[in-house]
Amino acid sequence: MRNINVGKGGGPPASLIILAVTVVIYLFQGGMWVDIMRLFALWPLGTPDQMQYEGRMVATGFAPWQLITYGFLHGGLAHLFFNMFALYMFGLPIERLWGTRRFLIFYFFCMAGAAVVQLVVAGITGGEYPTIGASGAVFGLLLAYGMMYPNATIMLLIPPVPMKAKYFVIGYGALTLFFGMTAMAPGIAHFAHLGGMLFGLILILWWGSQASRRRPDPPD
Repeated sequence: MRNINVGKGGGPPASLIILAVTVVIYLFQGGMWVDIMRLFALWPLGTPDQMQYEGRMVATGFAPWQLITYGFLHGGLAHLFFNMFALYMFGLPIERLWGTRRFLIFYFFCMAGAAVVQLVVAGITGGEYPTIGASGAVFGLLLAYGMMYPNATIMLLIPPVPMKAKYFVIGYGALTLFFGMTAMAPGIAHFAHLGGMLFGLILILWWGSQASRRRPDPPD
């Protein structure tokens, strides 16, 4: 993959635009929380047409656009901050490396892939709760960063210790899988996070295979 200039026309990087749009949506979602959730959060397949939510009966159900829109909603300042901090930390260097077009394809592919995995898990477990947050796409970016810059040093927030990106990705992915399998941290869509990583890996490997096919054979 070759380096491509970002913001060639003078505009801001797409990663920062996504960050800004997500923050603006968070600022406006509070006053219409129930309606925004019922329309744009990710609802499991087979959710009842009417159900009790936030103290009132609302019309709910899955819609195709929720595969993307759920990633722009967040449940609190901490949820928003950590996702947007990770988007800035990992998304910006990946966009600079790949270029805006490939970054956007990757980001939304991971977001939709995480949603698909969450729908499958909800179908298996019978969950009827909505899912929100950009974590699935962010986990995809985390994987991409670890693969593109495996020896880069990441300074963790909690605890504040340095770690190579490749070890951070492996460790965080294993911890997420552990929490998902044991249900020790309920209320978090752990398998959606892993789904973002999985779909990100699939896309990176596919891009790599496409590039190798286009590469000319060495002369005899």
